[in-house]
Amino acid sequence: MDLRTPEAPPTAEERFAVDSVLGPPESGWFGGERTPLDGHVALGGLAKARSRRHLLLPALHAVQEQVGWISLAALGYLCERLDLAPAEAYGVASAYALFTFEPAPPVVVHVCDDVACRAACGGDPTEELAARHGPPGSGTTVTWRPSPCLGHCEHGSAALVQKAGAGGGRASLAPFTAGDMDRLVALGPQVELEDLPVPLALVPQAGAEGSQLRLLRRVGRLDPSSLDAYRAAGGYEGLRRALEMGPSGVIAELEEAKLLGRGGAAFPTGAKWAAVARNPVRPHYFVANADESEPGTFKDRVLLDHDPYALLEALTIAGVTTGAEKGFVYLRGEYPVAAARLEHAAAEARNRGLLGSDVMGSGLRFDLEVRRGAGAYIAGEETALFNSLEGRRPEPRNKPPFPVDRGLFEKPTGVNNVETLLSVLEVLAMGAAAYARQGTPDSTGTRLFCLSGCVARPGLYEVPMGTTLGSLLGLAGGVAEGRSLRAVLLGGAAGSFVGPEDMDLPLSFEGVRAAGTTLGSGVVVVLDDTVDMTAFVGRVARFFRDESCGQCVPCRVGTQRQEEVLGRLVAGRPLGSVGDELALLADLDQVLRDASICGLGQTASSVVTSALRRGLLGNGALSGNGRQP
Repeated sequence: MDLRTPEAPPTAEERFAVDSVLGPPESGWFGGERTPLDGHVALGGLAKARSRRHLLLPALHAVQEQVGWISLAALGYLCERLDLAPAEAYGVASAYALFTFEPAPPVVVHVCDDVACRAACGGDPTEELAARHGPPGSGTTVTWRPSPCLGHCEHGSAALVQKAGAGGGRASLAPFTAGDMDRLVALGPQVELEDLPVPLALVPQAGAEGSQLRLLRRVGRLDPSSLDAYRAAGGYEGLRRALEMGPSGVIAELEEAKLLGRGGAAFPTGAKWAAVARNPVRPHYFVANADESEPGTFKDRVLLDHDPYALLEALTIAGVTTGAEKGFVYLRGEYPVAAARLEHAAAEARNRGLLGSDVMGSGLRFDLEVRRGAGAYIAGEETALFNSLEGRRPEPRNKPPFPVDRGLFEKPTGVNNVETLLSVLEVLAMGAAAYARQGTPDSTGTRLFCLSGCVARPGLYEVPMGTTLGSLLGLAGGVAEGRSLRAVLLGGAAGSFVGPEDMDLPLSFEGVRAAGTTLGSGVVVVLDDTVDMTAFVGRVARFFRDESCGQCVPCRVGTQRQEEVLGRLVAGRPLGSVGDELALLADLDQVLRDASICGLGQTASSVVTSALRRGLLGNGALSGNGRQP
């Protein structure tokens, strides 16, 4: 049945928030004041209203930030404006963790309690907050809530502060302590978000002797707001070369360089761009997937906070090469600094003729929009991302058809993650032959790795493909405090464990494939001998249970059952024997892999299965050691 919104009208604040995105209503038929003319003429029309459905997510953001929550009256007004069924709009909004349908205090602090921060701090980072400020949701002017990974894993603790109303918005704090929460509570609604310190980017190799950084070479060395500084450092020379080479030349260069995607699937970038470029259906789109929500991942945040023009240049190259005139940057909603800097960079590039109707005087058109997600891990899957951009619930689509044939708005679409797009700049700067000499014959170039957990020097590292895991950990100083290494989680929550015996593992696509693991998004979480592996794996299982979109039964039910089994094992209360429970986990793993519609469900049991195979949950550890990581 449909959801019926109340008869009460939206407040002036709610109406203002919606209208700030959609503009004033054209008539009483679409949320405006009724006039005598409305009895005879319907201005605008349903087709126009529905064509703006893609503005649903930005409008929901506007209401959340203005009022602090989304009332049914506000949702009803949005539905009037966009001609949407209330149940459909509610289904979209309820898919995102950063939106709430209950009245909330004006300041809400989302505190990370995910695996990297738990491993770094040696326990649950929210325990002290609960002791000082009550359980989640307590407080009348400031409250706190536990959150999955916020993308500041190198700091070992993090929080996202949301403030509603005038002067509101979002700000990140990393590292974050109970003392920081004390100060936020003392300030209450008077807290000024712009006064909060901007988290630093930890790039330990920067300035180190002998380091030859490519993707990270500008981080911390240039003013990220200055287009002049970026161009003085060689910025936009890649776009100039791409325009001179033409689409076929750029694609040939990418194919010769053998650049593979860095998002986990390792699909050849040149082949993807070629498929979009030759598709006769118009228009084309190109999307930069910056919705890195994999626990332990923070590389996009560092790049976009400190080198935003590089992404805009690379996305422009992708657009003019594939025949796309419109692009989108889909950015994590938890990255407020990146959002502001990308918006500023896009405006500056537009003012200088680097975006718009005549890119760099070439006569080619390309422009872009920055769109923010709102806390949905599944939106990182490319087709779920398209649904999110279109104002639909972020659920994956069946493939085929593939995005290069039918993607965003049912048109041919290219999509790459941030690291892949910035690697395109390096291919054009160095030349395909020189780029291909880096790394291994089948995994060319350099790769970014996010090191966190129990490591001496956490941060973002760049090394040639094929560098061994031991060498990478050596760059980071090894295990913190000289403790013994228990395991390393590669690839994040969708990855798997390797052990101390795997230090010679080459970090290349073919190397990890042969070892039965994955590079994923470049996550490397180091775990020492104090970490309770059962509780660690249980947190991963809870993450997938929470983040499943619910579209397919194997994932929706399977992730729930997996988390329940691990909960019983942690509590020492198995149904039947421990062996029975382990057999049930193995069955769940098979079903999730074989029957889930997308990669989330297909990899939701990877960490659990990996831990079982390596004996990390057995030999007495199933009852826990009393210390949750």
